[in-house]
Amino acid sequence: MRTFSEVYAALRRKNRGHYRMLTGCSFFSVLLITAYVTMMRSPTVLTVLPEGGDSRKQVMMVFVLACVGCAMFTLYASSIFFRQKSRETGVFLLLGASRKQIRALLFADLARISFGSCIAGAALGAPLAWLIWRVFRLVVVDSEEMVLTFDPTAGLFALCFSVFVIVMLFVMGARFLRRTNIIDVVNESHKTEPIREVKAWYGTVGIVLMIVGGLLGYLAPSFCVRVLQWYPPSIVSGICYIPLFIGLYLLLLHTVVNGWRRGKSRYKHIITTSIMKFQGRQTVRNMLVITVLIAGAYFASFYTPMLGVGAMMGYAERPIDYAYHYRADQNMVTESEVREMAKEEGVTITNWVEGEGAELGMDGTTQIETETPVGTTYTTEYVEMLSSEIVLSERTYNALTGQQIDVQPGHIRAVCDDNGDNQNMFDPDVTRLTNLVTGEVMHVIPDSDAPLCYTMLFGRYVLDDGDYETITRRLEGRKWFDHIVFFNVSDCDASYAFAKRLFHAIVDRSSPEVEVIDAYNIGAEQYYQSIGKEYAMAPENLAKYQLSPIDYDQRDSSDFRLYWKYMPQFRVLDQNDFVRTMAVYLMLFIFIAIICFAAVIIIAYTRCLTIALANKQLYEDLRHLGASPDYLFRTARGQVSRVFITPCIVGTTGIFALYAMIMYLNDNQFTFQELVGMGACLIIVLACTLVIYGVYRSARKQVCRLLGI
Repeated sequence: MRTFSEVYAALRRKNRGHYRMLTGCSFFSVLLITAYVTMMRSPTVLTVLPEGGDSRKQVMMVFVLACVGCAMFTLYASSIFFRQKSRETGVFLLLGASRKQIRALLFADLARISFGSCIAGAALGAPLAWLIWRVFRLVVVDSEEMVLTFDPTAGLFALCFSVFVIVMLFVMGARFLRRTNIIDVVNESHKTEPIREVKAWYGTVGIVLMIVGGLLGYLAPSFCVRVLQWYPPSIVSGICYIPLFIGLYLLLLHTVVNGWRRGKSRYKHIITTSIMKFQGRQTVRNMLVITVLIAGAYFASFYTPMLGVGAMMGYAERPIDYAYHYRADQNMVTESEVREMAKEEGVTITNWVEGEGAELGMDGTTQIETETPVGTTYTTEYVEMLSSEIVLSERTYNALTGQQIDVQPGHIRAVCDDNGDNQNMFDPDVTRLTNLVTGEVMHVIPDSDAPLCYTMLFGRYVLDDGDYETITRRLEGRKWFDHIVFFNVSDCDASYAFAKRLFHAIVDRSSPEVEVIDAYNIGAEQYYQSIGKEYAMAPENLAKYQLSPIDYDQRDSSDFRLYWKYMPQFRVLDQNDFVRTMAVYLMLFIFIAIICFAAVIIIAYTRCLTIALANKQLYEDLRHLGASPDYLFRTARGQVSRVFITPCIVGTTGIFALYAMIMYLNDNQFTFQELVGMGACLIIVLACTLVIYGVYRSARKQVCRLLGI
């Protein structure tokens, strides 16, 4: 070797492990973010995630966590790389090499690493997303709706993250070369990152702040809307969660520096604690990222069991096997046609009941919104005719439900679900009914303290028979009436073919006039017309407001099955087609969980190996001082376990507690379905914990191999 470049190349070959680590970390970070954003921005996904909906907000929230985690992970890997490069750089400077020479070779290395890893990660991100999606289609469910399409703009997100990685590496490289003290450069790789004294109360205060931050972040937006009548910007909710992250940081600091052992037992692990303490800054940062990513992964993975368990139990608890309703002016299949269809499919109908309700205008309060520099404020205004809902007579309600209720004349009762939950209704306190044809008005007294309970008629209202006859007497035109059909069959589970056939018959016999989403309300449309505003839920306006229209030709799509106003409720059809209907939702959140768990495994595994490499000389010294192999093993195990165990415990328990709080605060109770769903989530936690434990064992084994234990 006669030239400086040849010597530099030889050292690069000798230290190729450090180059591989930085390249791999940069590659995996860009790969995971590209795969995530490719899925997140896919038209296949966006068409089923309503703009501004909770599902889309959850996806964005976890995406931000993933970006922060991968960014910090790459930053950490680069800092380790430059620390390892410091010794050879210092030697070159001592031998007379110029900074210009070193800069040229170092920047050439950084260019190869950054551009190569980012290009490879960005190029393979979309194929990775497609591969995972394809496996799901092959293993679970396949349909026309599940064909994954890509949005070219997703590449802009991947490009931005790649630019961040490239710029970050070159900035850190330039900062590394600006050092003037050669001795500092030489000793850089031996520097520790100790944490200053951590008080014993850090752990307790951290736990308290996490609880306060979780409650504040979840409740503050609702408080602003309900009490202050202000829709705050999204950043306000994020700010309210800051105490949670401060508390998490304090908790991890306390765990790394002090541990949770008290008395003489803490001295049994003094070496492990000291090592972690003197490398505390990077350790805490990594543990913080791992904790956040684990929380995000579980938050996404809980979506499937909570949705699936709740839906399946809801289907099983229905008192009616087959229920459908239609606007009375439709040329719908008749009872005789349905019975003939059932006979042809070998299905026996055991009972049949039908009834009719009228669509009447109702009063209520609406929000008048005002845009301000700090968000949207609103005031409430009473409107005599705000919307319309289906109203039944007590005779019809009793016939459909088998109950025997008596509504007092002049009163009205709302129908909630079987759990007594009335919170999702438009307005249970309606006081004024309007005949939408004649404008005739009837004043009523709401019995909101005694709602009726029957899930199959949720959202409807019931009047006294005489009052019903009075308000509907001059309601001319069948379009103002809603016909309801309930029936059971002898063997529901064996009637799927019949259910499918009847479903298609109902759709085929429905006219374009009822090709509307479930949020469409003719009374609300009349109200908006009266004040000269555009009604967003009208079929012709849906695309303008980024809502998917109902299309009879797409009757098997999730949009149709979930949002058609007249979608039948057939128990066997809903049970058997649940995965197909919700496939895009389920796949999206499963994919998010996979990406987050993959990032957790990579970050934790890499951190364990770097801790081992950084302390290799220390273990040699302990061995020379007479430490037994068993003691060295327990010390190494203590280091690895802290990287894995603490973030797993904190992230898992924290997100499970947050999820439980959300379930409870939704209606101030835990329903039986929610408890069963959370039990299913515990099974998911157990399975994922076993996988992480397997990775922990592998990392521990590799660390012991590197340390010669």
